[in-house]
Amino acid sequence: MWIQKELSLKPRPRGFHLITDDIEQGLPELRSVATGLLHIFILHTSASLTINENADPTVRGDFERFFNRAVPQNEPWYQHTDEGPDDMPAHLKSSLLGSQLTIPVDKGRMRLGTWQGIYLGEHRDHGGSRKLVLTLNGAS
Repeated sequence: MWIQKELSLKPRPRGFHLITDDIEQGLPELRSVATGLLHIFILHTSASLTINENADPTVRGDFERFFNRAVPQNEPWYQHTDEGPDDMPAHLKSSLLGSQLTIPVDKGRMRLGTWQGIYLGEHRDHGGSRKLVLTLNGAS
């Protein structure tokens, strides 16, 4: 079985946000897959996807602070500046973290570790709604 859907996420402020529940709710077909893979792709160049700690929200804050120090705004060598001081750093953060994830599916659930969750990295001050392409492949 192959299923592909586009999922629109509500706008979120700059930072790292758990979206595991959004994906599960947006893809009810997941529950019927005994064994398979879920591929998640974000259709944007200034936001990213990653997997990390799902229990302690301070981890997401630490992620934001780390990436803001690693990729600061207003660097004099940035040439791509027409869309604001947060745009070029957002592109760099997106490339560092990535635009896609592949997650095993087992008995109708994403096979994430006990403390793992899927993060949306929103790297713009006002990024707006973000779109994901969810591609599920598996056997019932």
